[in-house]
Amino acid sequence: MENEFLQTEEAIIAALKTVYDPEIPVNVHDLGLIYRVDVDEAKNVQIDMTLTAPNCPMADFIVEDLRMKVEAVEGVASVQVNLVFEPEWHRDMMSEEAKLELGLL
Repeated sequence: MENEFLQTEEAIIAALKTVYDPEIPVNVHDLGLIYRVDVDEAKNVQIDMTLTAPNCPMADFIVEDLRMKVEAVEGVASVQVNLVFEPEWHRDMMSEEAKLELGLL
């Protein structure tokens, strides 16, 4: 059971890495926009995420893309995406790969 749960979590992270902000060529996971991913025993997924800017015009698109891609993970029962703005996102939250991709290193 533990192995199956870890496989589901890994598949969810892989799905998150396929979601991009259309204005930035880096996925939302590596950008540091994902604050929390919780999976319960029934495989209901709760995700807290933020945006690079609170007034992002692509917010609805990004959230819906993320929800659909995580819902497509085998075994996932449901997905709830919560858009949060605390703590405020900043460049230091990005992975080293993201910083390299964006020429910040």
